[in-house]
Amino acid sequence: MLPGVLVFLAIAATLSLYALRTDRSGWREAGRILIAALLWVVAIMAWFFLFKRELFYSRILLLHSTFFIVVFVGCVRASVLFLQRAMLKAGFGVRLIVSLGAHPLPEIAKIVLTTDRRYLYLGHLPDLGALERLEHQRHLDLVMQTDPDPTSRTTLSLIDYCRNHHVGYAFLPPVLADVPHQLRVERLGLLPLIQFEPTPLDGWGRVLKRLFDLLGSAALLILLSPLFALIAAIILIETRGPIFYRSTRVGEQGRRHLSVLKFRSMVQDADAQKARLLSMNERKDGPLFKIHSDPRITKVGRWLRRFDLDELPQLVNVLFGQMSLVGPRPHLPDEVERYNPYQRRVFAVKPGMTGLSQISGRSALPFEEEVRFDLQYVEEWSFLLDLWILWRTVWVVIGGKGHA
Repeated sequence: MLPGVLVFLAIAATLSLYALRTDRSGWREAGRILIAALLWVVAIMAWFFLFKRELFYSRILLLHSTFFIVVFVGCVRASVLFLQRAMLKAGFGVRLIVSLGAHPLPEIAKIVLTTDRRYLYLGHLPDLGALERLEHQRHLDLVMQTDPDPTSRTTLSLIDYCRNHHVGYAFLPPVLADVPHQLRVERLGLLPLIQFEPTPLDGWGRVLKRLFDLLGSAALLILLSPLFALIAAIILIETRGPIFYRSTRVGEQGRRHLSVLKFRSMVQDADAQKARLLSMNERKDGPLFKIHSDPRITKVGRWLRRFDLDELPQLVNVLFGQMSLVGPRPHLPDEVERYNPYQRRVFAVKPGMTGLSQISGRSALPFEEEVRFDLQYVEEWSFLLDLWILWRTVWVVIGGKGHA
């Protein structure tokens, strides 16, 4: 029993479960406890198979052991967490932090420091002299420099002061402060390297998303084929024109154009009439063109747009890899030409049939807000986020909120 306990303690320590300071969430800590329990079971089975030369006598006991380890260790660590929070609330273990530099502290960092109980933010200091005067009054735990410059004597003096007085030193890279969740510390030999990733949708994330798009679009095309036939028949009965409409949009990376398929919801010469209707554009907050009661929309088209049924043929674009089920909405080339560099960051991923901006306001959303939501999706992508957006899309479409 004693060697088994020591093995579990060693595995847990390797997974940093006994770190004195941690900013992991409760869910991440629970995940590491589960991993530690599973690794412990593997170690016990390997011991019996490789060294004792026999199979473990009770496999159900191993399963029970894993379950009770997770439950009991989780309960104990939850108790420790509640005790830690109570002590932090009483003022024990709180880290005293100041920021220093010519630039102010980024707002996102200030919000964390002022709302998290683990920190007590004492404010922003202009220079080293102000830090020395404050340090005489109370011992600080961390100094965060907002304008680091390795060639500056000011930065070097600040680092030397922190080292000599046992004060932690940290710096905020101001260029990348608006996307801190995409910074990763790597090693270039012995040198630390801060690397910026435009989106988590790289590597296996891209493979997983493409596989989900492929299977999801194929399944939906099969399931919705009767609805496709019904919509096509209604369009032919009303307008006796083409069923589908091809719209040229800007795709991934902002360099490639793609033909987006839609059920035709406007009259056949709608593109030719656009120049005449530019003065009626109601979107004055950006490059997009939108008229609330567009005279080019047919009766059937208004019903299709009400429930976004006109966009269902885009499943074909998803199937062939031109679009994704979830992503920033594709826009027209003449609209994209007026994007600024900040707005062009949405092209880091494939455009999608639905997205975070679509479930947050649809066409009623101001353009700057639409870009903000799309960038949030690009920078915080996860598979669970895709599933949540798809689930929310169903209810947003049924409710018909925010549609022109």
